[in-house]
Amino acid sequence: MSRRKTERLLNLVICLLATRRPLSAEQIRQAVPGYDREGDEAFQRMFERDKNELREIGIPIDVVRDPWEDEPGYRIERQSYELPEITLEPDEAAVLGLAAQVWQRASLAEAASGALLKLRAGGVATDQPVGGSIGGGALELRVDTRDPAFPALWDAVRDRRVVRFDYRASGSESVRSRTVEPWGVVSRRGRWYLAGFDRGRDAPRAFRLSRITGQVASVGRPGAVEVPEGVDLRAMVGFPDEPLDERVAVVRVRQGACEGLRTLARAVHQGADGWDEAELAFADPERLAGWMASLGADVEVVEPPDAREAVIRRLKGAVT
Repeated sequence: MSRRKTERLLNLVICLLATRRPLSAEQIRQAVPGYDREGDEAFQRMFERDKNELREIGIPIDVVRDPWEDEPGYRIERQSYELPEITLEPDEAAVLGLAAQVWQRASLAEAASGALLKLRAGGVATDQPVGGSIGGGALELRVDTRDPAFPALWDAVRDRRVVRFDYRASGSESVRSRTVEPWGVVSRRGRWYLAGFDRGRDAPRAFRLSRITGQVASVGRPGAVEVPEGVDLRAMVGFPDEPLDERVAVVRVRQGACEGLRTLARAVHQGADGWDEAELAFADPERLAGWMASLGADVEVVEPPDAREAVIRRLKGAVT
């Protein structure tokens, strides 16, 4: 469904829910963006299709015929539309909250936010953690899906389709092409990994997404990948993380931009040339590069050199 049509259907629902009296087709045409540009016949066809689609997904549009009016009116009774009382166990509500955190920056962020909004409207609290603590603090899910390769790899896992990408091995600047049968995408300690079968090495392997450079290409037809029965994806990425010492990056930030970065910075020094200078703590240059590259022309990494080079690689990979 196109974005324009989605917005039109949403506006139609809001209009019919908000009205205190039934609206005629002409009143709806004037009130709902997307209808007002159409001619009479085109509007009637579009309006009929939209009503049918909304009814098919369970939204009750009532037709009210007033003997004093020439045309019927339309509305959505709030009592028929609102969610019934929803009861979830605490652990079920917590899982929904954690799932929404996973998709906070991924391609399903809007759907996750909408689902939580509906649940909260029904009186379900989904943001309360349950049970246990680590180090005396509340258990908290830490995930980050800024890695550019994430959406393509997630789609490949879903479609069971082979992928090919360029990969930079740990501790090396050399980049090699990998052809992989993807079995799953797994998060561990805030980092994302692809687990699957490396055809070049003829063995199962795990790949950190932050080390994938350039675009991920699909190979062959969907459904070609078979995930071995009983495979443990978490065990595949269960190796110890490389010891990384925390360092400080110096980043130039355009004045009036990047408020989130400024909040997380150790210090921000005001400049006189339209740019400020921020100090950011980091451990993994690739993760820092993914964040900086997502901010585009509003930031420039000054030092250290390996962090600056990591950003340049990310930007070159996005262009090619």
